[in-house]
Amino acid sequence: MRLTYLATYPVKSCYRVEADAAEVEPWGLAGDRRWLIVDGDAKLITQRDTPELGRIHPEPRDGGLLLRASGAQDLWVPNPSGETVDVRHFFLWVAATPAGQRADRWISDVIGRPVTLVHLDDPTRRPVDPEYGEPGDRVSFADGYPLLLVNSASLDAVNDWLVEGGDEPVEMTRFRPNVVVDGAPAWAEDGWIGGRIVIGDVSFRVPKACSRCVLTTIDPETQEKGRQPLRVLGQRRRFPEGLLFGVNLIPDLEGFDGRGKIAVGDEVIVA
Repeated sequence: MRLTYLATYPVKSCYRVEADAAEVEPWGLAGDRRWLIVDGDAKLITQRDTPELGRIHPEPRDGGLLLRASGAQDLWVPNPSGETVDVRHFFLWVAATPAGQRADRWISDVIGRPVTLVHLDDPTRRPVDPEYGEPGDRVSFADGYPLLLVNSASLDAVNDWLVEGGDEPVEMTRFRPNVVVDGAPAWAEDGWIGGRIVIGDVSFRVPKACSRCVLTTIDPETQEKGRQPLRVLGQRRRFPEGLLFGVNLIPDLEGFDGRGKIAVGDEVIVA
């Protein structure tokens, strides 16, 4: 089994950044979901309610973030400093640093609603759900866990179901994975839950499967909404925990001084 794909999402719910290699930090891949867009009530917004977020292409660079969008002038956003504000990430309030009015105006113009951009300057503030994590586990602004892994053979199975039902196949990017593996049978990842996998030299716990939401029905290239693949997952992958596709990962970085590295082509071993 091999690692075939790597991606991060610097601004939560905006466009992805693909890479051949990535640094692994305790709270996720370096640069992944360290920025968040919130509404006037300081509550996060995502493509679930604002598909236009997918128009924003962030590019992390030393000292900040370059924002791009079709029809808009590029905007450089330096890592902000100063006082933090509390923002609501689902059910938890987290302290983050506002990026400033220029960034707020730029994003508001692109997506057509007033918003604020904030930066998670300290990624140790948000704990992983203690039901599935260990004391000290932390996560950035990802939904709940540091990484998401999907199995390419499982996508093939989903696409077979879609074609059988008269629908078009979907790309893996619909599921917004951090890492994709190839060489395992479809749904082999179900059997990894509660155990560990090793990618390259880095060990990861596999705490749970990932329950999927309406975000998978939004085309990441066009922001158009549909009904698939969520409908077929509801028919074929419905479990008490939800409509399952992919598994969450938590890095174990003992012996790596809190950092590791993974790369496309790395061997993936079920430990």
